[in-house]
Amino acid sequence: MALFTTLYSGSSGNCALVVHQGRYLLIDMGKSCRTTLKALSSLGLAVSDCEGILITHEHADHVAGLETFLKHYNVPVFSSAATLDMLESRGTLPPAIDAVAMDGRTEEIGGFTVKSFPTSHDVPCCGYRIRTPDGHTMALATDLGELTPVVAENLAGCSLVALEANYDAFSLHGGPYPYYLKVRIASDRGHLDNRACAAAVLDLIQDGCKKFALCHLSQTNNTPELALTTVYNVLLSAGIQPGRDVLIQAQSRNEVSAYIEF
Repeated sequence: MALFTTLYSGSSGNCALVVHQGRYLLIDMGKSCRTTLKALSSLGLAVSDCEGILITHEHADHVAGLETFLKHYNVPVFSSAATLDMLESRGTLPPAIDAVAMDGRTEEIGGFTVKSFPTSHDVPCCGYRIRTPDGHTMALATDLGELTPVVAENLAGCSLVALEANYDAFSLHGGPYPYYLKVRIASDRGHLDNRACAAAVLDLIQDGCKKFALCHLSQTNNTPELALTTVYNVLLSAGIQPGRDVLIQAQSRNEVSAYIEF
C-alpha cells in the first residue's frame, strides 16, 4: 500500500508527500522548515525516514523552506540541472548535499523509481512520475500553462494523479491582480485553470486512472468548491459519478490533507 498527501498546496507554498511503509519522498518545500517539520510530525514521520526531496522548480512557493532544512538535515535533492544550478547560485544547497540532476532520466531513490518530465512554465520546471516499491504508480504535475503531449504521456497509466487546478478563469480576469500578472498566469507558460484540469481528468479517467488530487489552488482566484464543481460538472456530463466511479480530492492550501491510498 502506498499513500499520497500534501502538507500544504497553494500559491503561498507547496509540499507533497509519497509514503510506502514509513519511508517517503517529499516533493518541494515551499513554506518554512518549521512548518514542514510540524506537518511531518503530525503524520508521525521522521526526517530520517525521508529518502529524498524532489524539486519541481526554483520559485519561492516551492523552495522557501529548503535552505534552512538542508542546513540541518543531509537529505539528497533531485531536480533539473537548470533548477539545481539556480539553487546553488543562491546558496540554497550546501556543498555537502547530494544534488542529482534528472532531466528526464529515471532514478532509483530508496526503493522508489522516479522519472522527471518537463512542464510548460516560465522557468525550467518538471513533474514527477513515481513507482513505489510495491509497484504502484502516481504522478504529480503542477505549474504548467498547458498539458503538453509529454506531460500527458507521463500521467497516463497511473493509479493516482496530482494535478494543478490553480485558478478559475472568471475569478482571475475579474479579480484584483494587475494585467501583466493575469496574462502570465493564463499563458501557456503559466498555470492550469479549473476547466483545463477538468478536461485532463476526464481524459485520464478514460485511460484508467481513478484517483485525483487537485493541487496548487490560488488563494485569490480559486476555491476548493469552485475547483471541485468545475471538475464534477465535466465528469457528470460524461456519465461519470464522482465518489462512486472516481475519487477527486481538492488539497488544502495550508493544512495537511487526508491521505489518498493508491
